Amino acid sequence: MNVLELLTDSIKPFLDGEKPPLNVGEVMNVWFYLTATDQTMRGEQVSYNIVEDPDLKEKLRVVIDTVHAPIFEEVVKFLESEGVPLPDLSQPKPVGEFRHMPEGSRLSDEEIANLLSFNIVLGINYACRGMTEAVRPDVAAMFARFQMKKMAYAVSLREMLRKKGWLKAPPDFKP
Repeated sequence: MNVLELLTDSIKPFLDGEKPPLNVGEVMNVWFYLTATDQTMRGEQVSYNIVEDPDLKEKLRVVIDTVHAPIFEEVVKFLESEGVPLPDLSQPKPVGEFRHMPEGSRLSDEEIANLLSFNIVLGINYACRGMTEAVRPDVAAMFARFQMKKMAYAVSLREMLRKKGWLKAPPDFKP
């Protein structure tokens, strides 16, 4: 596979200056991705307020500020530019210190870290789906960017989970 040919083939449809309308599958995938990103960010904001581990707190700040907020903003602009109505979105959660909740009424740092990891995996997988189901190259490229952004973040998150002993992995297979 020649990467240059792949890139050329991806932009050819736009060289005439006209984009076809989004198809219903593309709208659904992008719309769902926005909804999922919105809900994921709200969970991360709540988690940021209750975690105690400083490394995890920093990972949450990074994922909110450099992964999900930029993706959220890009998708909102994209949908608005295409004339697609936005879903009902949640309001950002306040930043504060809410650690005084009774034990058992909140997730532990390890549980939050693994939920964060799980959500990143889901986002990577759904971005792959959106990319492969897209007809328009710009939609596919947008999902490819989201996938790469989340994959880059996932590498550092996995390393932190491993170092803290929080990584959930199946046992070694020994036939």
